[in-house]
Amino acid sequence: MLGDPDPEVRERTALPALTAWLRRGVYDDLLAGLGDGIAAGLRAGLGETGTDSVLRRSASAQLLAACIERDNQRPLTTGGKVLEWGDRLAAWLLREQDLRSRVPGGAQAEALGHGADAMTVLARSPHLAKPELTVVLDVIADRVVAPVPTPYLLSDSDRLASATMAVLRRNLIPLSLAEPWIARISAVAQGASAPPADGDETAVRADAEAFLRSLYLQLALGHRPPQIRADLLLVVVEALKAGNGFLRR
Repeated sequence: MLGDPDPEVRERTALPALTAWLRRGVYDDLLAGLGDGIAAGLRAGLGETGTDSVLRRSASAQLLAACIERDNQRPLTTGGKVLEWGDRLAAWLLREQDLRSRVPGGAQAEALGHGADAMTVLARSPHLAKPELTVVLDVIADRVVAPVPTPYLLSDSDRLASATMAVLRRNLIPLSLAEPWIARISAVAQGASAPPADGDETAVRADAEAFLRSLYLQLALGHRPPQIRADLLLVVVEALKAGNGFLRR
């Protein structure tokens, strides 16, 4: 049902039911096994584009995030298990090729957005310390600068920026790590880095700039700012100026 292209089956029956049961604690004693079973869906048809297989992968990301969120609320599994789920989410997110919002028939795919949402939940896990959070940031950057045939949806950039904010709000990432991380994305936005081996270079540059804009807005206007907010805002502003000639006029 998680891969059914009928929205009535997938989005109004399977996903809501499983999510509700997770939140109510129905699976608390079985969470580790349930999460492993859901994570298997991330590999279903991975690498395909233009097929319905993306629906199961996207739904699996949503539900695995719900498993992690349940563990965030009350410890139900081991840190090693949550990190394993995080590795599987990251591997899928970086390899996902089908970035459509919807598939024919109206079912929502939004694989990239749901992957970013899952990274947000993962970043809040108490099982992740500075090294693991640094890896989450690297995964986000790798996804932002990955070759794509067309630019991301604006909401995808916003959700990737939200995942970044979830990492920064842990206040474990110093400016000395965040600044070169921003510089890497800025280099792509400026076209200063090597062009992608495949995909559309203009689309990749547009994705990088859109991400920096979203991150700036969330740093400037978002709630619960990270401790490095003031310094990081200056870094992001300079990155935006460097990549956008209109801001230098």
